[in-house]
Amino acid sequence: MVNLGKITLRKNIGWILLLICFDYETQVVEGKEYFGKFIGNFNNYAHKVSGKVYAVDEDTIFIKGFSYDGLGPDAFFWVGKDNQPSPNGVIVPYPDDYTEKDPPILLNFDREDILLQLPPGLKLKEIKWLSVWCRRFTVNFGEVYIPSNLDPPRRRVLPEFTREAHGLKSGNITILDAKTFYIPNLHYDGAGPDAFFWVGTGPGPHPGGRKIPNEKGSTEVLSGYQGEDIELTLPSDSTVFDIDWLSVWCISYKHNFGHVLIPKELNIPPALGQYRMAHKKKKTEFRNCRELGFSNERKRSQIQWEAEGNTVKFKVAAKISEDQYFALGFSPVKGIAKMVGGDAVVMYYTPTQRKKFHAEDYYMSAKSQCDGRDGVCPDSRIGGNNDIKVVNGDRRNGFTIVTFERPINTRESKYDISLEEEVNIMIAVGNLNGRKEANFHHGERTSEREDIRISVRSSDDHTCLLGDDFVNMKNSDEDTKYKAWPRSVIEGVQNFTVRIGPTGGRRGYTAITGLPSWGIAWWVNELLIPEIYVERGKTYIFKVQGGDDPKSPAKYHPLYITDHSEGGFGQRREYEQRAQRVFAGVGRDSSGYPYPTAVGQYCEYEHRNTDKSAQSETFEDFKKSLRLVCKDDGVAGYLPWTVTEDTPDIVYYQVS
Repeated sequence: MVNLGKITLRKNIGWILLLICFDYETQVVEGKEYFGKFIGNFNNYAHKVSGKVYAVDEDTIFIKGFSYDGLGPDAFFWVGKDNQPSPNGVIVPYPDDYTEKDPPILLNFDREDILLQLPPGLKLKEIKWLSVWCRRFTVNFGEVYIPSNLDPPRRRVLPEFTREAHGLKSGNITILDAKTFYIPNLHYDGAGPDAFFWVGTGPGPHPGGRKIPNEKGSTEVLSGYQGEDIELTLPSDSTVFDIDWLSVWCISYKHNFGHVLIPKELNIPPALGQYRMAHKKKKTEFRNCRELGFSNERKRSQIQWEAEGNTVKFKVAAKISEDQYFALGFSPVKGIAKMVGGDAVVMYYTPTQRKKFHAEDYYMSAKSQCDGRDGVCPDSRIGGNNDIKVVNGDRRNGFTIVTFERPINTRESKYDISLEEEVNIMIAVGNLNGRKEANFHHGERTSEREDIRISVRSSDDHTCLLGDDFVNMKNSDEDTKYKAWPRSVIEGVQNFTVRIGPTGGRRGYTAITGLPSWGIAWWVNELLIPEIYVERGKTYIFKVQGGDDPKSPAKYHPLYITDHSEGGFGQRREYEQRAQRVFAGVGRDSSGYPYPTAVGQYCEYEHRNTDKSAQSETFEDFKKSLRLVCKDDGVAGYLPWTVTEDTPDIVYYQVS
C-alpha cells in the first residue's frame, strides 16, 4: 500500500485517503506450428490471466497467447513443489535478460507468446504448478498444474552420417528441436560438383528431395568441411516431422554421399528459439548499453558508455519535456542507490539559448534544493569544478539526447566518486528551477532498494533491445498525452460505501500519486480514491464491500483506518504492527491477536471489455465503461468510526 496524495488541512478537520496495491496431449500442432507437449490452460482468478501452456523441454515452458492486465503490484511467474500455489515457490524471471539485482515485475500482456527458462537446477518434472503470483500480497492470480506423468520433450541423438562417398563422415547427429540439426565433427572433401544438404520422405535419399540451407543460411554448392561442428535449420515450411532422412546429395549425378534416417516417433522440443538468444541486441554507437525506467513503467531512458584511458564517454537519451532535467547519479555505497553523498550528472535542454544542451556535475549532500552550501548542488556552486564536457546533443521525438565525457578519476574526491570500480547508478527526472538547476524530482527516481550496477570499463555490458532505435520508437510521447481527471473530494457526508475498482491508469491513480498504476483501488461513493474530509467528534459509517473470504486473497480486502501511509497491517510483522496507530477496523481476540473487523461481500467495478481510461477524457466517461459486479453470496460489512480529539490531522483508509 502506498499513499501519495497531497494533504490539505482545515480547522478541526482531518483528511483521509487510501490507495491499495492491492485432457493431456502428447504432441500439439496448431496448423504447422508445434509448441511442445500441452500442459493445460491457465485458470484465471484475477487480473485476466489466460494462455495455453506447453512443455518445451525439461528446462523450458512456452505460453501461447498469454494475457495479464499488468495491474498487480508485485507479480511474477512463480513455480513450486507444494500441492498448490503458495509462498514457497520461486520466481521464473521474464524477461530473463534483466540487468538489475531483482527480476522485473510483470507488465501487461495481450495474447503474447512467452518463453520461460526455469531457474538453474530446477526441472519441469520437479514442479507441480506454474502461477502468476503477487509476492507482496501472497495472491495467486492464476495457475496451471503440471501433470505428474509429464514426459517433457528432449533432444534426440541419431547415428552418424553413413559413409558413402567423398570422405563424408560425422559424429552422432542430434535433433535439437523441430527444425534444427546439430552435426559435430563434419568431414567432406568438397569435391562434389553439385552437392547440397538434402531432405525428403521415403526409405532413403532420392532425386525427389529438396535442398536446405547450410549452416550459413546459403543454398550454394557445398564447400569442404574439416571437422567443423555445424547447425542446420530447416526452411520455414518444414519440420523434422515432415521428413524421413537428411543427406548430402549431388543433384547432377543423383548420388548420395551419406545420410541419416529420422525416426517416426519423436518427442522433441519445438523450434521456439530457446537455444538461442530470445532477444537480439541491436546496434548502438557505444559498446555498453542499458535501458532504464521507474518502477514498472516501460523504459524511458537509455544509457550508452565506453571508456578510454581515464575518460568515460556517455550517451544518454531520456524522455523528458523541455523544462525538465534528467539526472544520472553514482551512489557512494555499493548495493543500493544512496542519494546523499552521491555524485550526479544533470542533463537538460534550453532551446532558446545559444548553448542548447547541458550536462552539469552535481554533488548531493542532502535531500533538499541547493542553498549554496548544502543540498543537491552543482559542484561549481559549492567550490568545486564542473568535470563534465558536453560533446553533442539532440532533441528528437520527445527525447533529450546528450553525449558527454567525464574523467573516471577526478581531482575532487570531496565531490566526485571514482568510477574505477563497479558502481551503483540511479536516475531521476524533475523540473528545473529559475537558476536552471535541478529541483525536486517528484518521486521519479530510482528506489534506494534497487541495485543497478555498471562498470565503466566493461566492453560488452549490452542489454538494450532497441539500440539506437530507442528514440524512434512509436508513441514516444505517450506518457505526456493523457490529461488527468480532477481529484475527487467528499465533504459533509457521514455514510460511505467502499468497494474495489480499477485505478484509472495515467489519468487516475498516476495523476493523483505521481506513480504508475498498481492494480486496484478503493472506490468510495462511486469515486476513485477520493479525499475525504471529516470532523473530530463525529461518527462516520463505512459500508465495506471488499471481500470476506480470506481463502481468496485476490478478493479479500479488509478496510481499516490508520496513521500509516502504506497500510497492509495484516501482512506485517508484530513489531511493524506496533509501529502503527489503528483507529478502526482491527480487533483483538481473547489471546490478543489482531483480526480485521471491516469485511463484507465482494463488489468490484470491472471493465466491460478493455480498460478505457486512456480514451476517456472525463472520469464520468470512464465510469460508463465499467460495470458493478457483486458476489451473490455474502453481506456487506460495516465500520463505524468516531473521530476522537487525539486523532491526527492526517489519517488513511487502507487495506489490512
